[in-house]
Amino acid sequence: MLLLTMFCYMFFYTGRHNFGWAAKSMALELHVSFEMIGWVSFSMLIGYAIGQLINGNLSDRFSPRYMIPLGGILSIASNFAISFAHSFWLILILWALNGYFQSMAWAPGSRLISNWWGKEERGKAFGFYTMAAGFSSVITFLLSVVLLQQGWEWRWLFRVPVLFLLLGIIVFFLFARSKPSDIGFDDLYEETSKANRISWKERYRVVFSNRKFMIACIAMGFESMARYGLVFWVPIHYLGKDWSNNPHYLWVTVLVPLGMAIGALTFGNISDTIFKSNRPASIRFGISMSALISLIIFFLPAGNIGVIAILLLSAGFFVYGPQANFWPMSPELLGEQFVGTGVGIMNMTAYVFAALGEPLLGRVIDVTHNTSYIFLVIAILCVCCAITISFVRKTKLKKINAPLDYVALESKP
Repeated sequence: MLLLTMFCYMFFYTGRHNFGWAAKSMALELHVSFEMIGWVSFSMLIGYAIGQLINGNLSDRFSPRYMIPLGGILSIASNFAISFAHSFWLILILWALNGYFQSMAWAPGSRLISNWWGKEERGKAFGFYTMAAGFSSVITFLLSVVLLQQGWEWRWLFRVPVLFLLLGIIVFFLFARSKPSDIGFDDLYEETSKANRISWKERYRVVFSNRKFMIACIAMGFESMARYGLVFWVPIHYLGKDWSNNPHYLWVTVLVPLGMAIGALTFGNISDTIFKSNRPASIRFGISMSALISLIIFFLPAGNIGVIAILLLSAGFFVYGPQANFWPMSPELLGEQFVGTGVGIMNMTAYVFAALGEPLLGRVIDVTHNTSYIFLVIAILCVCCAITISFVRKTKLKKINAPLDYVALESKP
């Protein structure tokens, strides 16, 4: 079930990380500034954030097997509609709707994985799941680079890559099952079968009243701003060079999502082993390294392509790897009944922050006329994440006789 969910999600970013590659040509054709393009990206991220708030809760009640394919189909339709649009405002509206449709996958997928994996290996499972998201960026970047090098116009970036998403959701729908009891096995947790008995208001109340979880959500927000700063603006940074004469600058950008994918798998494992399930400590280490690398890229003069490649690979590795350690905090801080709602709210916070960062970075580029300043901003965001997550202690769940079955107790820092 983990592999099926990974396979499906590995193509989901073809419906949203394609935008950064189309942004420059879109801005020229529509005669708008990079700040305005940033607001289009903002609209998708806000749509995604609103969707996470709603669909995370729904995933604790309805089957991920149906929610994920539905979101995929609607996202494909939105991408095709954008490819035929000629109005800036129509594109903005469609991209916002696409954000909502894209949000119908991550929290339900997290719910499914949590249903099938035990606590002792959950960090590893979520590491693999997050790695699939990283490789989804790799696939999208590769497809976009190939299409651009073949001379295809930006509109095809919204048509061709999403065909792979169609394949993913078909395979997922045919073979995936939401929980063990769906195919005759006993569920791992008694709370899994009880989750849909809790009202939607109670699920929101439990999550929003958990102070440590909400602090973790804010930390995730800063991490997501830094991550999307790399995903969206790095292609624009290198497309600004004369890449047609030196295509190495174009291909080297693929190393960012590749580093993200490797980082997600690595941090998912080391949080369970080296850091002994101390998610905050693992996050703090990784995001601090990302800040350092971003500063090096900012101050280092452009030159050796090999050095640039290593730095971009490392930047992706450390900015995204820690994200794999955020997701297990939902069941660990909230309990099994609230996994989907918790993941949804955490992801909502992440994308609200990321949305605010897009026009900000676009404005920085418009003011400085220098795209390298995105790395300075990313370094600052990483430091903010490291400081915030330091206020969250390692937690463990203890079974008690209470209506919600579990409470989070503080353990060692």
